Parts: sequence; structure tokens; C-alpha cells
Amino acid sequence: MDWGTELWDQFEVLERHTQWGLDLLDRYVKFVKERTEVEQAYAKQLRSLVKKYLPKRPAKDDPESKFSQHQSFVQILQEVNDFAGQRELVAENLSVRVCLELAKYSQEMKQERKMHFQEGRRAQQQLENGFKLLENSKRKFERDCREAEKAAQTAERLDQDINATKADVEKAKQQAHLRSHMAEESKNEYAAQLQRFNRDQAHFYFSQMPQIFDKLQDMDERRATRLGAGYRLLSEAELQVVPIIAKCLEGMKVAADSVDAKNDSQVLIELHKSGFARPGDVEFEDFSQPMNRAPSDSSLGTPSDGRPELRGPGRSRAKRWPFSKKNKTVVTEDFSHLPPEQQRKRLQQQLEERNRELQKEIDQREALKKMKDVYEKTPQMGDPASLEPRITETLSNIERLKLEVQKYEAWLAEAESRVLSNRGDSLGRHARPPDPPASAPPDSSSNDRSQDHKESSDEPPSEEGQDAPIYTEFDEDFEEEPTSPIGHCVAIYHFEGSSEGTISMAEGEDLSLMEGDKGDGWTRVRRKEGGEGYVPTSYLRVTLN
Repeated sequence: MDWGTELWDQFEVLERHTQWGLDLLDRYVKFVKERTEVEQAYAKQLRSLVKKYLPKRPAKDDPESKFSQHQSFVQILQEVNDFAGQRELVAENLSVRVCLELAKYSQEMKQERKMHFQEGRRAQQQLENGFKLLENSKRKFERDCREAEKAAQTAERLDQDINATKADVEKAKQQAHLRSHMAEESKNEYAAQLQRFNRDQAHFYFSQMPQIFDKLQDMDERRATRLGAGYRLLSEAELQVVPIIAKCLEGMKVAADSVDAKNDSQVLIELHKSGFARPGDVEFEDFSQPMNRAPSDSSLGTPSDGRPELRGPGRSRAKRWPFSKKNKTVVTEDFSHLPPEQQRKRLQQQLEERNRELQKEIDQREALKKMKDVYEKTPQMGDPASLEPRITETLSNIERLKLEVQKYEAWLAEAESRVLSNRGDSLGRHARPPDPPASAPPDSSSNDRSQDHKESSDEPPSEEGQDAPIYTEFDEDFEEEPTSPIGHCVAIYHFEGSSEGTISMAEGEDLSLMEGDKGDGWTRVRRKEGGEGYVPTSYLRVTLN
């Protein structure tokens, strides 16, 4: 069924319907445009909200970034920001694929519709003009017939009239003959015009207008199909971002599950643990009788005579920081303004950074040497002398970094000794010493360190540790307390760990990095099968966490 056959007489109906279809298309385009504005405003507000709540300081400068709950919140903010990006993508797709394309298509449809209806109106006008000509020829034929009949009646009346002259009769007969001839011509003209109009009318109703109506039907069906595709694009734009949005929501869920209260408590300890020993008891000062008040760093003691020994104010007052005002500290290069534990951690960080910079400079020097050798063998590639300034600068940086590494190592050793000296007294009352480490570095530097500890243990105990001398033998064990891996490494060469403290490894074996190189050429690693020990640093390719 088509419009040309079934709706041959509904020109005005088709005109209204096609106009309604184009209006619906324009309404949908306007709806999608306002929808994109809503999406863009929503995404903009989400991004502003994320920016408002994101940390202002870099993560490395923000201690709060070490807490899992803070990291989870930042991750949620990032997921919300990604979600906002997907809303912007939806708005962009709708704007380009629906608003712009359908608006352009609507203009094309309007032009096509206008052309078809102009063609139909021209055909109607031509048919109406033909009908007017037919009516005019019909009226002329009718008028000529009446005048011919009247002229014939006049001639017949004069012919029977005895008083009429012969001339009058002849004239009347000629007039009747003329009118009869004119009526005959009008008849022939009317018949020809009628035949022509019927032919044009048949062409109009059976060929011309059906073709125009069929074109309008095709145009309207194409418009409806395109509008349906536009409706589908609205859902496709959403479905396109559903996987990414699902990942964003899954990321928020993972962030929520990543909150570890126990770990955050441990992080707080690691961040703010001072390393000081807890203050001893407050001494009894008896003002009722003269006494010798000698300063002492120990807790309330009992001399041989049985009287309580009075403790000097020096250490007791210095260690009671919870009840004293905090003075403004001066930041020093060796971080001595920090508590012992925090000083040790900061020095350890600085030492690791210097070692990384030193390794980078060494690698750069090796690369420059290789490039210089290539230039010497192949002068066309470059001038070897042009690399000398860079090699000299690299050597200078290496020497400078080596001095800094030595400086930080000395400071770190001093800080560790402070931590151990404070830890002995505290652990004697509050902690259980851990198991001793399974191995130690096999090189001379580690032996020197062990010898230093041995010599220090042979010295008489200080006044500060007299109250808990039984734990001094575990100080080195606490320093070597096992920790979680700080990175991973791959063995470049095979190594057979034959000496004490070393461990064997195969070429290409993956290992966990437990302790970095302290400058003695050895690195402590752990094998996946178990076992921990030292291997040469030069045999490894190291990646830090």
C-alpha cells in the first residue's frame, strides 16, 4: 500500500503529516541538545568537586598519603573524575552524532519536502487551468447554440411572415446559417478541450500526483528510519561508556576494601615513633635531712646503705616531653632535630636517593665511554672530544655523590646506635627480642661492623642502660630485624654462595630485595623457595618499589 494509490485525494493531509514529522525531528534534536548541556554541566560539577577535595600537597610531602584510608579516598576521587570524563564523552557523542547530524538531515528533508509540494501545486495549477479552459469552451458552446437556435427561429418566423420582404428573409437565413456554423465550431472546440482535460486529469490523478505522493512517502519513511536511528544513538552513547563506568564503580569498591585499619595504625607508629626510651621513675627528694644529690640517668636506685638515691634533673626533665612546651626546632642536614627513629628513617631515605643518583651517574659515565669508543672507531658519527666535558662533569658528580653517601652512612650509623641504645632500655620492659637474622654480609665491611658492635658490647655499660643490661646483646638483632621486600631483582649471572652469610642464585632467577647496597658491594635478597642472604650487587638488576 502506498500513498499515491490510497491517499490520492489527501494532499492537505499529507502536507500536515510530513510537516509534523519534521517538527518531531527538530524537537528530538532540541531535546538531545539540552541533554548534552545537562551532561556537560554534571561532568563539570563533578570535576570541580573532585578538584576541591583532592590533596593540595604532593603525595611525597604529605604524611597523610601513607594511610590506606586516605589513599582509598584519593582513589575514589580519581574514579569519580574518570566517571565525569565518561559523562563528557556521552555529551560529545550525542552532540556530534545526534544534534549536528540530525539537524543537518532535518534541513535536507525540509528542502526535499518543499520541492515535492511545489511540484504537486504546479500540477494542481495546471489541471485547474485546463478545467477553466474547458469551462470557458463549454459556456461558449452553450451560448453559440442558444444564439444559433434563436437566429433559426427568427429566420423561420420571417419566412412565414407575408409582410416580410425577401431581403429580410434572406438576411435572417444567412444570420441563422452563420450562428449555426459558429455553434458547430464551438462544439468542436469544446469537444477537443474536454478530451484534452480528461487526458490531463487522468495523468494528474493516475501518474503525476501518485509519483509525488510516493516520493513524499519515501521521504517520510527515510525520516522516520533516521529518527529511530537517532533514538538508538541515545542508548548506544550510554552503552558505550558502561564498561568504563563499571570499572570506575569497581575501582571505588576496591578502594573501599583497601582500607586497612591495622595497617594505618602501624603507619602512624612508623611516622611518629620517636625511638626514645620511656622516662624512668621520678626520684624521691627528701628535704627533711641533708642528702647527697648526685645526678643520675637511672631510675630510682637503692645505694648500699639502703637509702634512696636522688636522681638529677637532667635526663628526667629532658625526657618528659609530653608535659613540656615544644620549642621551635632548627632543621639540620643530618636531621638531628628529629627523634632518633625518625632521624634514622630520613637518613635512610636520603642514603637510598643518593645511591640511586650515584648509580644513574655511573651508568651515564659508562654510556658516554661507550659512545666515545664508537666515535673513536667511527669518526663520521661524531667528535670524541665533544664528550669530554660531559664525562668530566659525570666524574665530578660521582665523586660528589660518593662523598655524600659516605657522609649519610656515617650519620645513619650514629643514628642507629642512638636507636639501639634507647631501644635496649625500653625493650627490657615491654618487648620480646626477635629471632636473630639468618645471615650477614660476607665482606670485610660487615665484619668491621660486627667487630664494632662486639667492641662496643665489651665496653662497660653506660649509666643510661644500667637498669637493663640483659638486653644489650640483642641490639644488633633488632637492627637486623627482618622487613618486607623493598623491591625485586633479577640475577644477571650465576653466583655460588660458599661463604658464611651468602646465598646461591641461578642466572635469570627472580629474587626479593630485602636490603639495598650499603656501599660495600653486597645486597641482601630472599629466594622464592626460601632462604635469605647476601649476593654481589653487580650480579643483579634491581628494581625498587
